[in-house]
Amino acid sequence: MTPETALQLADWRRQNAALYARVREQADPAAAHALWRDGRDQMMRSHPQSPLPAGDPMRASGVPYWPYDPALRWTVPVEPVARQQRLVIDTGPDGVTRFEQVGWVTLGDPVGRRVALWWLDQYGGGLFLPLRDATAGTTSYGAGRYLLDTAKGADLGSAGHALVIDLNFQYHPSCRYDSRWVCPLAPHDNVIDVPIRAGERLTQPD
Repeated sequence: MTPETALQLADWRRQNAALYARVREQADPAAAHALWRDGRDQMMRSHPQSPLPAGDPMRASGVPYWPYDPALRWTVPVEPVARQQRLVIDTGPDGVTRFEQVGWVTLGDPVGRRVALWWLDQYGGGLFLPLRDATAGTTSYGAGRYLLDTAKGADLGSAGHALVIDLNFQYHPSCRYDSRWVCPLAPHDNVIDVPIRAGERLTQPD
């Protein structure tokens, strides 16, 4: 880690957190999603810590997404766990990443599945919600996508003990774009058998 790289990564996180803060201020979820797409594309296009390799066509075209689907947004309670799980995940040169399950969230209709909500059990911490759905390996990245990673600013907000879940904001981890990145992937309790055609996808629709 050089001083230049450290400052660039800090700036990426700062910009990402500011983008999500603007998203949370929007009254219209579809407008918030359009703002997020534009901001994320700008960062992917020109930021020195973009996971897109230099010359990648997506720097010009933008990352492909499904259209916004308002049926995939809910504010849901965080349900307690009967037996807390802990995970230790090897992240290569970065060492290990430790997660502790803090609860369950139930995705409403038309999904109707319960998934684990995790806490990054390291300095600073943060909520982490990955998801691997039935599009994985075909129209989305085979190892899954992220929805929340509050340690890095990806935070859609909460209301009391309820969490804002909007599957249109799912994004691919950096390792989908460049193998030099090593990313924690979706654990067993975050794998569902329902296709979620929302958020980032692998290719532009036909």
